[in-house]
Amino acid sequence: MDQNQHELYEYARERLKQKKRLYYHFVFFVLLCIFSIVVNKLLNVYPETNWFLWVVTILSFIFVLHFIRVFITTSFMNKNWERAQIDKLIQKQERKIEQLEKDLEQNNTLD
Repeated sequence: MDQNQHELYEYARERLKQKKRLYYHFVFFVLLCIFSIVVNKLLNVYPETNWFLWVVTILSFIFVLHFIRVFITTSFMNKNWERAQIDKLIQKQERKIEQLEKDLEQNNTLD
């Protein structure tokens, strides 16, 4: 297996692990929400309030953040994106260095 194929394999493996963790997170989210509702309403733990709504809201927010990280952020900001950004920054630095060298040469020829 050459280096490029190995990188592709590692990337695919890491993406699979991320998605798998998200699915586990979803199952945990659903079970914990059901558990909260059962404890609050059926077992009458502080039945005068609907505290399970806070649990569901907080867990929903955390799950949405995890979903965004896995399916939006990571899919766009992957290794290829990192390489492109690094290349862009290197080119920018090289242009600055070239400009500084030209300015230095012009100053030396004027003296």
